[in-house]
Amino acid sequence: MSAQPVDIQIFGRSLRVNCPPEQQDALKMAAEDLDQRLQDLKVRTRVTNTEQLVFIAALNICHELAQEKTKTRDYASNMEQRIRMLQQTIEQALLEQGRITERSGPKFE
Repeated sequence: MSAQPVDIQIFGRSLRVNCPPEQQDALKMAAEDLDQRLQDLKVRTRVTNTEQLVFIAALNICHELAQEKTKTRDYASNMEQRIRMLQQTIEQALLEQGRITERSGPKFE
């Protein structure tokens, strides 16, 4: 699939961005999110310099991304630990089941 030009609006500016057709909706949603973030930031900070607002927004987004990466890494680590514990529990239960079967099984002598 080849990329096609898509027009988006961010902070009152029109941009033409090449994007694969299957990702155009995601691109438009991202542009709307960024536009809203910039608008909110302008109101909260009273900064009027567009370049400064863009840098602040980029820093905020990078910070959020770093937090999400940490959460994902912690979650994956937690799941790995739980899976290991579950495997150990299953292995222990199978070993004990094998011992019980050996002891209580019929003996032919």
